[in-house]
Amino acid sequence: MVKPDKSRYVYVYLPSAEDKARWDKLASEAGVPLSRFVIEIVENALAEESDIKPRAEIVKELGSLKDEIRKLQDELRLKNVVLDKYENELKRYRSATFLDDDFKGTREYSKGLINILKRGNVIDSYKILEELGIDPRDADQVKAVSVELDNLEAYGLITSTPRGWRWSE
Repeated sequence: MVKPDKSRYVYVYLPSAEDKARWDKLASEAGVPLSRFVIEIVENALAEESDIKPRAEIVKELGSLKDEIRKLQDELRLKNVVLDKYENELKRYRSATFLDDDFKGTREYSKGLINILKRGNVIDSYKILEELGIDPRDADQVKAVSVELDNLEAYGLITSTPRGWRWSE
């Protein structure tokens, strides 16, 4: 019989007797002694986490990641503000032809407006503005959409009803 080498022992103090009983049961279900079961579990965990880092390093990395997230969120907010500004400028540019009473040439109608109207439902002017992303307080934009709607009605493409506008088919 081989004599156990005391220098290879590791003592584990479990939180409760129930935990030890649970480990014993799991080991017996696996068909191995408790010591072999614990060794396998620990070795598998170590193999999965080959990049074991000290807690201080993990906390430092987490802090730097939070800083990076904060910076990226600020940058995204700024880019969204700039994008909104450009989108509003583009709306103004596209609607300029409808605001000029003496305009001569070709006007490009809003594809978004046409798509909203082509759904076939009656839709009121406030809902149209909302779906186009136009602030009802922006008088120029509201006027441009109104002129577009009036022109589309004059061409017979849409019909005005007491409840709103409807695509004519």
